Amino acid sequence: MSGAVVHAGLVAVLAVAAALPARGWSTEGDQSAAHEHARAVVLAPGYADLEFEPPAAGGYALPALGYAADGAVIDLAGVPRRLHDFLGDKIVVLSFIYTICTDVNGCPLATHVLRGLQDHIAASHDLHDQVRLVSFSFDPTHDTPAVLRDYSRYFKQPDFDWQFLTCDSEQTLDPVLHDYDQWVIKDYDAEGNFLGTMSHVLRVYLIDRQRRIRNIYSVSFLHADTIGNDIRTLLLEESMETGMEKSMENTTGNFPGPTVVPGR
Repeated sequence: MSGAVVHAGLVAVLAVAAALPARGWSTEGDQSAAHEHARAVVLAPGYADLEFEPPAAGGYALPALGYAADGAVIDLAGVPRRLHDFLGDKIVVLSFIYTICTDVNGCPLATHVLRGLQDHIAASHDLHDQVRLVSFSFDPTHDTPAVLRDYSRYFKQPDFDWQFLTCDSEQTLDPVLHDYDQWVIKDYDAEGNFLGTMSHVLRVYLIDRQRRIRNIYSVSFLHADTIGNDIRTLLLEESMETGMEKSMENTTGNFPGPTVVPGR
């Protein structure tokens, strides 16, 4: 397979990033700006600044939506692992992608948002060592560990906890997709030939340390700032629960014993 095909999804991500207007840039005095045509594709909100002030972290609840499923996976080193190996010790943002996706509001959006989230986490002392990003490919035939390693180096900061996973076969992958309600259908031409692309619904999951799904982000709501707020909400929840447990421990044993009434 040619390098152009291998990096089709990567080109989509980088092209969108390059097309985004720089903050604070003005077209005043630039006559060519008046002749620009409207873009054919409406970019998802995750590519731009939020147009509203999000609720303060901790000012809302994120009820559990169920437990995150397990499954057999392969890491970038080609080592067989379990998905649950990457869940439980940190808050996790899990995204299902495939690297040659060219729908700018699909997998490239997910990778773009996770990269922005990575930058935010790296610059925030309160989030250090608290969060793991996981990009899980649903194209095991193409997205081998070698392909994912090549793909990841364009987005992952050195030493940042961003894991890229795949499976050894579609048979291994299918139960995981089913458990996460991740809809994926291969695209074929009129003669029944696989086109190399897939139709799918973008779903990104926020998972707490108890492996509970706390939010599922779709195209319209996937934004680094929103996810960052939700992560801080979970951390505040953890802090409150820890405080309550310590208070209970300190209180235990401090109650006065039963009053003994001498017999008459």
